[in-house]
Amino acid sequence: MSCKNCHKNNCITDIGRGCCFCDTGEGNVEISVCQGGQKLNVTDWLDGMPDSLPDDIFEVRFKNTRKGYYKNVNGLDLKRGDVVAVESSPGHDIGVISLTGDLVYRQMKRMGFNPANQEFKKIYRKAKPYDIEKWQEAIALEHNTMIASRQIAADLGLDMKIGDVEYQGDRIKAIFYYIADERVDFRELIKIFADRFKIRVEMKQIGARQEAGRIGGIGACGRELCCASWISNFVSVTTNSARMQEISLNPQKLAGQCSKLKCCLIYELDAYMDARKEFPRIYNPLEALDGTFYHIKNDIFAKTMYFCPTPNGAGVHIPLSIDRVKEIIRLNKQGKKVDKLEDGSAPAGEQTPDFLNGMGEDSITRFDGTKRSGRGRGGRNRNKSGRGSENDPNGQSGPNNNGNRGNRNNNRNRNNRNNNRPPKPQSDNKE
Repeated sequence: MSCKNCHKNNCITDIGRGCCFCDTGEGNVEISVCQGGQKLNVTDWLDGMPDSLPDDIFEVRFKNTRKGYYKNVNGLDLKRGDVVAVESSPGHDIGVISLTGDLVYRQMKRMGFNPANQEFKKIYRKAKPYDIEKWQEAIALEHNTMIASRQIAADLGLDMKIGDVEYQGDRIKAIFYYIADERVDFRELIKIFADRFKIRVEMKQIGARQEAGRIGGIGACGRELCCASWISNFVSVTTNSARMQEISLNPQKLAGQCSKLKCCLIYELDAYMDARKEFPRIYNPLEALDGTFYHIKNDIFAKTMYFCPTPNGAGVHIPLSIDRVKEIIRLNKQGKKVDKLEDGSAPAGEQTPDFLNGMGEDSITRFDGTKRSGRGRGGRNRNKSGRGSENDPNGQSGPNNNGNRGNRNNNRNRNNRNNNRPPKPQSDNKE
């Protein structure tokens, strides 16, 4: 795979960490950051602006969606994209600086990280060639370790799925990310992992949404998954969010790639809840002199309510404004019926567009070809085989006549023409 920075084919791109390992040819490895090629990527829109807050706090990115905040205690000259060795427990870890300056504090506030109540870990140094080489060795072990750990968990009969493995930069510890519906007793599993892989083991349980964010993908909207691009805190999404927005409860369309309800169902929920406060609650159908009308649906932002004379909505939908519905409800509570349901203040049906379409692109039948007449099954012409057509002006045969009947009719007509023909005159010459 060719690197975008050095344009060499012997480079290794790590999408999970958002960096590329380029071989310089002298036994050294140069690391280049892939902008936009990592999960939870952040655009530093304050880059180049003077800092108003202390600039000794940095955001360091590790594999996939794991990030942390570290303090530059040694006064190093660091910038975004530098590979650094940071404090870990135990040993040290290797990460890439993803944010600097005032935007770090904005990110901490968004993540709910309070710097006053928590102690920052330290940034030891910029990563040396030895650190990077050992880091690469640890990265190369991750996939095989994940496959082996899944087999061990299956042999023990544990109801869990190990989704990913992340080695620490010094190969002392590894984090095993797993998914489980119920509580799992993995004490025996940890002993086997420690003996098999010769490392310290940390088990971290994640949910289906976090797993989708770690794997990544493209959503139904055509964009990158929100959980992989910017969402870091997940909230509970229920079907009430879909009901509040008048969305059809189709599980195939409401579920995301994690098999849970889509996170985007709550993006506009607050706006819908505020708009629905003006709508009256309908407990009984509306009574009018011309019939009884049942509530069918709402157009929330148009502030329109639709009613139908049948409870199942199989009739004409009549739009009414909110004020008109409140007026009818008030009169019905007094035992009165309105003369007519509509008052003329409700919006009409679909409006005619105010533009002209000269190409006819709004017609859904513009690609349909003209049907050929007289074509039968198997590509044979019915008229040629003696069958009539429904639109035959002579009325010789209809669509239910078979081919034999059509042949008999043609023979009968041919005989009649021969009988009506005058006789041929005889010649006087005799041989």
